[in-house]
Amino acid sequence: MNEFDHQRHKSPSALQKPRPLVLACPQLHSNVNLSRIVRAASCCGIQRLITCGTAKVDPAISRGGEDHLSLEIRRSLPPALEKLRAAGYTLVGLEQTTNSHNLHTYQFPHQTVLVAGHERRGLDEETLQLLDDTVEIPVYGLPYSYNVATATAMALYEYCRQYPTG
Repeated sequence: MNEFDHQRHKSPSALQKPRPLVLACPQLHSNVNLSRIVRAASCCGIQRLITCGTAKVDPAISRGGEDHLSLEIRRSLPPALEKLRAAGYTLVGLEQTTNSHNLHTYQFPHQTVLVAGHERRGLDEETLQLLDDTVEIPVYGLPYSYNVATATAMALYEYCRQYPTG
């Protein structure tokens, strides 16, 4: 029989270099979702999250993740995305579209902006037109899509799996 000792709050895995992934999302309907996204991003070693509107992070949900990343609040995503593209980032939307790539087989460019959509409306047309690619997560039952915080965590995990050292 195997013996396992429970290790609560094990130290984070070390990164060899900072992750060049930026996370961006519009103003979300729920601050709970934003807080869950902040927690997941911080756990993944993401250093920059751009959002819009009246973003409020609940520290009871984010578990202090907001202390470990730069949270930038903008009026609108498209100008920020255009600046990031000019700086050499590839813009990848997390959205179901006619040309979406399956997240399981998509190779993220190392320098990526992952753009998540609004919980109910997804990504707006203006933002969609700026994207270089879209990825979607296969759904095997109803409803037709994952919660935005859950989907974002899944996409962040896949990026980190592809670039485990940063």
